Amino acid sequence: VCYMKTLKINLIRHGTTDANILGQYIGCRTDAPLSPEGLNELRLLKENLEYPHIDCLYSSPMLRCRQTAAVLFPDMGVTMVENLKEYDFGDFEGKTATELENNADFINWVSGKATPPNGEDNTEFIKRLCVGLQQIVLDMAEKGKRESAVIMHGGAIMMLLGATAVPRHRSVEWTSDAGRGYTLLITPSLYHKSGIVEVVDIV
Repeated sequence: VCYMKTLKINLIRHGTTDANILGQYIGCRTDAPLSPEGLNELRLLKENLEYPHIDCLYSSPMLRCRQTAAVLFPDMGVTMVENLKEYDFGDFEGKTATELENNADFINWVSGKATPPNGEDNTEFIKRLCVGLQQIVLDMAEKGKRESAVIMHGGAIMMLLGATAVPRHRSVEWTSDAGRGYTLLITPSLYHKSGIVEVVDIV
């Protein structure tokens, strides 16, 4: 197993769901499918953009990610990574920011002071995502793979890169559109020591 070879990992956000359009918080409790418009948008992207030539594919197990993987990389087998599931929004699930704007718990959560009632702690969420990425890095190194795509959730990409990426940006700056994302370079041995990933391009 070579842990010194640099791996290229493309994090790609899943396609659009109805909840995305409505501005609802949809996390790991709602296994929403892509909307018909979302599927169509991905097909157009696939036709018009040059997606990376990968030798392995990973995905959050949630339906919206699996559907995206099937459209963008139809000929690849996909490995599910449980730790890449979306955030648990707890009592905020299915609601919009407008509906919650006068909710004291929501105001505390948005300002970074609290966890959603019955939801996931931000620090635990980031740890879980880092474990998921580590699983992918190890799997690629062990199988001798060089470049992968990882289909995951927009919020998860933001939190993961906010915690691990250079150049350093706050997580809110790592936004990505549906079917788009970021290309990372990771050397497993260095990543194991530092937990830092390098963002080199936009997918």
